[in-house]
Amino acid sequence: MMASSYSAKEEDGHHSGSAGLGGAAIRTRKPDNTAFKQQRLPAWQPILTAGTVLPAFFIIGLIFIPIGIGLYVTSNNIKEFEIDYTGTDMSSPCFNCSQSFSWNSTTPCKCVLFFSLDQPFEEPSKECEPYRTNENKPIAPCGAIANSMFNDTLDLFYIDPNGTKTQILLIKKGIAWWTDKHVKFRNPGGSNPNLTAAFIETAKPVNWHKPVYELDIDSENNGFINEDFIVWMRTAALPTFRKLYRIIQKKNNMTPTLPRGSYSLEVTYNYPVRSFEGRKRMILSTISWMGGKNPFLGIAYITVGSICFFLGVVLLFIHHKYGNRNNSSDVPN
Repeated sequence: MMASSYSAKEEDGHHSGSAGLGGAAIRTRKPDNTAFKQQRLPAWQPILTAGTVLPAFFIIGLIFIPIGIGLYVTSNNIKEFEIDYTGTDMSSPCFNCSQSFSWNSTTPCKCVLFFSLDQPFEEPSKECEPYRTNENKPIAPCGAIANSMFNDTLDLFYIDPNGTKTQILLIKKGIAWWTDKHVKFRNPGGSNPNLTAAFIETAKPVNWHKPVYELDIDSENNGFINEDFIVWMRTAALPTFRKLYRIIQKKNNMTPTLPRGSYSLEVTYNYPVRSFEGRKRMILSTISWMGGKNPFLGIAYITVGSICFFLGVVLLFIHHKYGNRNNSSDVPN
């Protein structure tokens, strides 16, 4: 006669003994009798009532609507001037062109220069193909995105009333994200300043006019940490996009960054777009504490705040009209 014993595990479906073929233990799919597996852990579940939901809707509406109005007004106060210079693109390198324009803003804030492109969207390969190797050497940097890097040169000149041209200082450092510059991108060789030796066994991208270690004479802005390259490698989400090209530093809080008057944009063409029917534009813009011109964020805040406030009013009306009826139905006769 076999002795039998009782345990909590047997109650939960874990039986010991020699029952079954070959003495194998009988096992079931019933989970262990624990608080976690039987879902008996303590939990907090909020009770949604009119007294908690309605104030939340009104508070969100009263906060989001003023913020949205402030963002929208700030965005509309940003001045932009755009020049489409695709028309003279001859699809050949180093073709120079000059276009004149007038700037009427007297804002003393910082100004920036964007370049904008219209490109057909194509999903790039994550394996660098077909721009992995060239002449039996690995391409540095490889891939279709790096190979299509924007390389037009844009120079801005102020034209005095007497016709004298004065070049505007365009700052090329500080245009990339700090994390991209100091964390994401690194040159080979560590602290070795000799980038020519570090890239000696590599080939330049097919469409580039010079190798990556000749992007700048400044060692802090050369190679993979060149900020023009870093900005380009942060891929845009849409086929029509703009990217920061240069910064025009403001002089002081009283003097306009760019004086009112006539200007000339001189372009050195290196980036052909006619083959895919693209467009190229230069955008001169002021910036504020929230960045460049972007009315979408303000519109989004206003829309969300208005919807919440409207829902609060509707729910308040429903609660006022039908709330007492529901409460009275719960009272026993």
